[in-house]
Parts: sequence; C-alpha cells; structure tokens
Amino acid sequence: MDYFTCTSGVGGKSKGESKGQLQWWQLSLIGIGCTIGTGYFLGSGIGIKITGPSMVFSFILAAIGTYIVFHFLAKMTSEDPQEGSFCYYAGKAFGRWAGFSCGWNYWSSKILIMGSQLTALSILSRFWFPQVPLWIFASGYAILAIGVVLLGSKGFNKVENILAIAKTAAILMFIILACAALIGWIHGSSNSQPGLPATMHSIFPEGYRAFWSSLIYAFYAYGGIETIGLLSMQLKNKEDAPKSGKVMLIVLTIIYVISIILAISMVSYQAINQKESPFVTAMSAYNLAFFPHVFNGAIIIAGFSTMTASLFAVTNLLVTLAKDGDAPKFFGKEIKKLKNLPLPSLGLATLGLLGSIITALLLPGKIYGYITTAAGILQMYNWAFIIISALKILEIKMGDKVLSTIGLLLLLSAVTGTIFEKSIRFGFFVSLLLAALIGIVTLIMNRVWRKTKKKKGNGASLKGIFE
Repeated sequence: MDYFTCTSGVGGKSKGESKGQLQWWQLSLIGIGCTIGTGYFLGSGIGIKITGPSMVFSFILAAIGTYIVFHFLAKMTSEDPQEGSFCYYAGKAFGRWAGFSCGWNYWSSKILIMGSQLTALSILSRFWFPQVPLWIFASGYAILAIGVVLLGSKGFNKVENILAIAKTAAILMFIILACAALIGWIHGSSNSQPGLPATMHSIFPEGYRAFWSSLIYAFYAYGGIETIGLLSMQLKNKEDAPKSGKVMLIVLTIIYVISIILAISMVSYQAINQKESPFVTAMSAYNLAFFPHVFNGAIIIAGFSTMTASLFAVTNLLVTLAKDGDAPKFFGKEIKKLKNLPLPSLGLATLGLLGSIITALLLPGKIYGYITTAAGILQMYNWAFIIISALKILEIKMGDKVLSTIGLLLLLSAVTGTIFEKSIRFGFFVSLLLAALIGIVTLIMNRVWRKTKKKKGNGASLKGIFE
C-alpha cells in the first residue's frame, strides 16, 4: 500500500502527462487499506455507547454523505486531473487563500488522526498490561513509528503492505466467528444475547439527539475517501476513478454495517466502552480464549499502520507546502545523506506526537474521545471544501445541486451533533480553535500576498513568501 503516494501530493502541481500503473480494482483496495483503522475498530465503540443499535443507521448515513463528497471529487478529477486534488481545486475555485487553508487544515487533521491512533494503540495495549500508564505506551509507539519513517519510502511501503493484510484478516475473523456464535456452532457462557432490536425505542434507546451525536464517529471511519482523488493520477485509465471509489465505498459500507449489526446482536450496547474494541466485547461471552488476544493484536497492527501512514503523510505534506511557498522554506529541506529525509518536517510532526503523549499523561481517561472527535470534525471541514469547490468549478445541474445540499447538511449534522454530547463536546471546541488559528494565519498571509503582488506586479511569482 503506497500511502506516501496517496497523501504527499496535496499541494502539488499538475502532472497530466504522467503515466499511471494502477488498475481500478487496485486503487479500490488501496483506498480500503488506507481507510480502515482504529476509527472503525475502536472509535465505533464510542458511537455505539452514545446511541446504541442505531449506530448502524449512522454508518449508512455517513456512507451516503461520503459518497456525495466522492461524487464531486471524482467529477473535478475527471475534468481536471491534478496531483494536488481537493486542495488544488479549493485554490482554483476561491483563490490562494482557500488552497492554503485547505492544505493546513488537512495537515492539522492528519496530526490529530495520528494522535488519535497513537492513543488508541496505547488503550488497546493496556488490555494486557492494565497497570502501565497510557503515556508510556504512547511514547513507545511514537518511537517505533518514527523508526519506520526513517526507513524511507521503500522501507515504509514494504512495512505497510504487510500490516495492511492484518486489517482485512481481523475483520473477516470477527464476521466468521460472530456468525458461527449466533448460529449456535460456538457456545458461550451466557445465552442472554440482545438480538436485533424490534421497536423504535430499542433501536434509539438514548434518543435522537444521541443518534445525532454519533454521526461524527461513523463519518470518521470513512476518512480516506480523498485517497481516490489523490491517487487517481496513478490509474492507467483515469476515467476509472469513479468506479474505484464506488467499489471502495460499497465494500466499506458492507463491512461496517454487517460487523456493527453482529456486534449489537451479541452484546448489550451498554457493555461497550472505549477501553476495548466493541468486537472484542461482543465475543467475550464465548469460550474463545485466543480471540481477544489475536483480535486485539490485529487491531494494534492496523492502528500502527494507519498512525505510521499519517506520520509519513504529514511529513511529506509539509515539504510540499514549503516548496509551494505555503510554509516556511526551512521545512522543505531534505537531507541527501539520509535518503532525502525531510528532517525538519519530521521534527514538527514529532512535536505533534509529543503533544499526544503529554495529553495522554494529563487526560488518560478522556483523550481518545476528544482527539478523535476533533480529527473527525476537521475532516468534515475539508470534505465541505470539496463540495463547495465543485459548486464553483463545475457546471452543476439540478440533480447535483440537490446532492450537494444533502451532503452539506449531513456534514453539518456530523459536526453540530458533537455539541450535544458532554463526553465529546471538548473535541468540538478543539477543532474550532484549530480552524480559527488557520483562519487567522490565512488572513495575515492574504494581506502579505496582496502587498507582494503589488510590489512585484501581477506576473510575478508568489512563491517564496515564507522565505
């Protein structure tokens, strides 16, 4: 899985002449591999705990919203293929300020996703060592991730290809064993399976407001659809990008919905908590001593894969932003003696990891929910940028206008729903703070760009403002 390729070109320029090597089905598999992580394995548990069995509908609504985002991204990609993808289109639609803010919002969201995955890995590791403080595990995984990135892109890709297999294997293992348990082939210590809910109250036991609040975690599990836009330049036939995305979304939705239905059929939603995966909790009543350990290990591998990919992504993304003049030139430096490693950029990303470790030390019981919520909301901001940019760039027909309205309403619902749930509300304010900081910097830079443009003339390059 070449995650470097699918993320490092966010701020890049067009390479319309490049020849791709990927078939459409390969791009679908890469997208699935880039998407599935602890947001699904562990984050879904927060959503289930908040709303109960109705989490299934959260995933279905999130799938619809994600498809709409992909629909417009694919249209823009087909009309004007660009390595910069959604941030390029934002700049094309509204000017440099939009591309700048989109790039930094994406960088910030990846930093938070990285922190979310790091915290999730630490929580899952305490399954075996409950007395070990969260921050110690976080420190260990951060050092390992930095080590993988130091291997360079070739070494990174080899490690990622191996780790990606574990994600699919873990999901299939749960689905097969859960089906066997429900059929009666595997006997457990308790026969009190809740089964499928049959009334509206049992489907929405915590009310509709709680269901609203759970949407962000369903959307978060689909985070990665932008991979299709970023990687579409590597397709042999670039017209196959829409097909790749549709197949990717269909497969992900089937996996998510089936697994969540199985989980809520096997155990009460009230028994689920963020200290372990809901799928481990669902199988806990059965005489399968190996399952919790094997599945927990597989989730840790999957989470480490996603976290390392995020670290690799933010490291190379900042280099691209620096080369485009949207970040200080210093962060674009690469050390030739170290396989062109962008050491300054890696250093800033490492500070992001350090921030996660410190918060894990200060807020060990709440950090995962907070960071995951904030990361999910920043992801929604970027997805809204995609839809709004398409409305500006493309010739939109009535059907697409309706789709765009539904998509924006779903994204808005996912963001605003976090306000009504006390346990995750802080994450909403964290996202607002980061968005406000990016907005302030964008306003300042916009003034600088205007002054520079007046001095150098309209034909002068704006590159190097940060130099």
